[in-house]
Parts: sequence; structure tokens; C-alpha cells
Amino acid sequence: MSTTLAAEAAIAAPKQRNYARNYWAFVVPAGAVVGLVIVLPWVFTLVMSVHEWKVGSDPSFVGLDNYTRLFADERFQWATLRTLIFTVLAVIFPMILGIAAAVTFQRRFAFRGLARTIFILPMMATPVAVALIWTMMFHPQLGVLNYLLTSVGLPPSAWSYDAVSVIPTLVLVETWQWTPLVMLIVLGGLASLPQDPYEAARLDGASAWQMFWHISLPLVWPHIVVALVIRTIDALKAFDTIYVISEGGPGTASETLNILLYSTAFKYYDMGYASAITVLFFILIMIVSLVLLSVRQKAGQS
Repeated sequence: MSTTLAAEAAIAAPKQRNYARNYWAFVVPAGAVVGLVIVLPWVFTLVMSVHEWKVGSDPSFVGLDNYTRLFADERFQWATLRTLIFTVLAVIFPMILGIAAAVTFQRRFAFRGLARTIFILPMMATPVAVALIWTMMFHPQLGVLNYLLTSVGLPPSAWSYDAVSVIPTLVLVETWQWTPLVMLIVLGGLASLPQDPYEAARLDGASAWQMFWHISLPLVWPHIVVALVIRTIDALKAFDTIYVISEGGPGTASETLNILLYSTAFKYYDMGYASAITVLFFILIMIVSLVLLSVRQKAGQS
């Protein structure tokens, strides 16, 4: 018996060595690419965040002065607040509408496949193209939206050209484009649910709302959390739609952290200060992501 085990070990040893060589042949290039594409830029950003560096001049070490300046900068504080407000609104509405759409499309009705296809079309377009189309629709004089409002007796709106309405207007665009993503994720969860609890609930005389609240929602909750995580991270990083439609205006009414970062780096050429904004913005995204992933893990365990 021992002789047989020794022979099997002798045969397996060369295979393990070959596996180890093949393993490193794949890991080393991948690690080098990750280091060059992700790690090195972040190290450079951290280094530059403790320097004062404007394009055309040499960097000079200033320690934590850029971070101290950030915490005293009202523009940065307002941009952070706008980012959080925009993120909350751009998550809540797609989540609510996406869940409602998933429940609707789960049911059988005529032309359901065609309706699903039309519903997910906004998600297929690039954000810049979507923003350009909505910009034309938001025009106070020539836009179709104000024409529709006035045709039913409602007053026209300034949409993205007014400081009060610009954030809700941007949220409207985000909701229109990304509600289909939430719908697809939740619909996939609903399609995988067992039918036995529903049949038992129908025999007990439960209504459609009671079956959704007590059966569908608890069972599909992990999928909802996945959609929540994806949508929140995506809303935090939103840039192209906001920049194309409003460029952070009017004034700074829609200036989020991404827009402020872009302006600081590529309009004012203050790379050191922009690097400090990048580091703090990254920390904010990491904190939110860890909280959401913790919620996701608890949802998966329940």
C-alpha cells in the first residue's frame, strides 16, 4: 500500500511543478499590467497630492497643505454635498421604477418581449449621446419638453438652465437611462424564484400586493442589493452626462466632485490640488462601496 502511494506521489510531483510554472507564467504578466495600469497611477496621485504642482512649473513639496485647503474650501464642500444629493436621488428613483418594471414584465401579456426590448433601449446608448439628445429637449425655447408642457396648459420650465431645477433634471436623465439596468437584475431574480410559495398563497386568498410584499420582496432582496450596489457606485462616478448637459452650471449649481476635479486639473491646471481631490473622492467611494458590500453579504446570508 505504501509503495503504491509513493508511486502516485512520484507521478504527481512533476505535474505539480509543471502547474506551478504555468501558474506563474499567467500571474506575472497580469500582475505587471495591474501594477502599471492601476497601482502606479495611484502611487503617482498620492505623491502629487502632497505637492503643489501647476502645469508649467516644477512640483514643490507642501505636505498636507492641499488637504487642509480642501477642508476649508467651500466649493469642495458644496460639490461633496451635491454629489451625495445627486447620488441618493439617482439611486432611489431607478430602484423604485426598476423594481416596479420588473414585477410588471414578469407577468405574461401580449407583446411582452417587444415591450421589454423597447424598455431596455435607453441603457444601450452611450451617456454622451443620451446627454446630447436630452440637452436639445431641455432647451427653454426650442425644446420639445416645454412644447409638451405648454400644450397641456402647464408653464414652461428652465430645466438644466436654472440653478434650482438642474439637479432634478440631471436625475431625470439618469433615471431614464439606468432604470432598465435595475429592471434586468431584479427580473432575473424574480424569474429564478420557486412557484410553490405563490401557489400556497393563492390558495390562502392572498392578494397580489401581499404576495409581492411577503414573498417576492424577501426572496429577491439579494438581487435588489446587487442592483443597489452597482447603481450607487455608478451614480457616484457620474461625469459625462452632467458635463455634457450643464458643465456644472449654471454657475456651480450642478458641480459635483467629478466636475470640480476635472475643472481643477484641466481648466486651472492645479494638478496637486486635483490629486488631493482625487484621493478624498476615492476614499468616499471606498467607504460607500464597503458599506454596500457589507449589506450585500448580509442579504446573501439571510
